[in-house]
Amino acid sequence: MKTRHLVDPELIAFAESFPPLDLKPEILPAMREMSASMNVMGDPAQSGVRRREVTVPGRAGGADVRCLVYEPESAGKDRPAFLHIHGGGYVVGSPEGSDLRNTRVASMLGVVVVSPDYRLAPETSYPGPLDDCAAVLDWMIANASSIGIDPKRIAVGGDSAGGGLAAGLVQRTRDEGKVKIAFQHLVYPMLDDRTTAEGAMSDPVLGEYIWTPDSNRFGWAAYLGETEPAAPAVPARADSLEGLPPTWIGIGGLDLFLDENMAYARRLIAAGVATEFIIYPSAYHGFQFDASASVTKRFERDYLDSLARGLGCVMNAAVVDG
Repeated sequence: MKTRHLVDPELIAFAESFPPLDLKPEILPAMREMSASMNVMGDPAQSGVRRREVTVPGRAGGADVRCLVYEPESAGKDRPAFLHIHGGGYVVGSPEGSDLRNTRVASMLGVVVVSPDYRLAPETSYPGPLDDCAAVLDWMIANASSIGIDPKRIAVGGDSAGGGLAAGLVQRTRDEGKVKIAFQHLVYPMLDDRTTAEGAMSDPVLGEYIWTPDSNRFGWAAYLGETEPAAPAVPARADSLEGLPPTWIGIGGLDLFLDENMAYARRLIAAGVATEFIIYPSAYHGFQFDASASVTKRFERDYLDSLARGLGCVMNAAVVDG
């Protein structure tokens, strides 16, 4: 079904400028190169933030994980922290793609942000990418004192596939029982392989733009590989969501993941998890990359405000309008 008439008028030009995706293994190198070329790296020092690159030991003898770390330049200890996981359908992307927002989070909230460059599928299928994110969380906790963070005030979040990895990591962390995550922060998370599986009853108004059903099938197949679909690889398949941390979920009203996100939010609420779920009307997957749109500005305010509340931060009023 054509849904152009449903799209926020301020978002139409960006949607129609985005090239159609026909994901195949042979074009992934070009896709990754294009994705990298679109990254915008700012000067974090102008926002009072220090950005550095670290290499974290892999989990259980796995490959080391490169990360970008964003630290407010003002001295501090026992600061809250945010493990942010980038999106890209499990097959593209890097932490550099979230540089501007992660700088803004560190500057405005006084939060230390750590963003892993996890291994991508299909070269590395489950559990490799999730293990990489778990290794970074392990490193944050083990080095909390030297990083200057409070291990009891760590949020885990991400966008799209990064949101799926975040949800899976939070489930795995709960099940291991070693660490208690303070907050879960999910932007249109990729949670359920069944949404576009063969025979699925799809919503005709969802998923026309940016991330389509065909792309979704490719992403899940690449990530799961030979793994039987189950949690935490597929967070929506978890038997129980009890004991998960307070959660914020934000998604556009035309996003392919709308129904699965709504179902997950309902399950969280039914499991006794404090949950805030926001739908941005007439917005598609990835809409926030059109920074000029009014709905994007509202989303960015909600993003920061919800994370601040989840971590008990006071927003830096001096840079709120910066």
